[in-house]
Amino acid sequence: MQIDWNTFSPGASLAGGALIGLAAALLVLLNGRIAGISGILAGLLEPRPRETGWRLMFLLGLLLAPALYIACATLPPIRIEASHAQIALAGLIVGIGTRYGAGCTSGHGVCGLSRFSPRSAVATACFMATGFASVYLLRHVLGA
Repeated sequence: MQIDWNTFSPGASLAGGALIGLAAALLVLLNGRIAGISGILAGLLEPRPRETGWRLMFLLGLLLAPALYIACATLPPIRIEASHAQIALAGLIVGIGTRYGAGCTSGHGVCGLSRFSPRSAVATACFMATGFASVYLLRHVLGA
């Protein structure tokens, strides 16, 4: 593995991570909710009084943030070495996994670990191990 020094951006990465942490902390402190994206989206599918507005705004922010970034800066070129079908299948598998894992990487990895949740530590370790194994199998065993 090599680092592409032309697009390496530790400052932007640090700022992005700090903003994610700040947003997660503010949501917990001001709203008493965990910033797990799958849980926020699932809450829209089963609406409750006074729960829809903030969930919609949170998801809208996730969709508008890249557009705002593009308006202010140039994105590096994006190269995805997968077909649309592979991407859709991967998304479906991730969606199923978030239901079985009772949350996603943002809920467990960002919010759960910061609260020292043992369940989130196990879930995050499983996410990471599965990701490592998938990449190894696809790239080195199957040669895809």
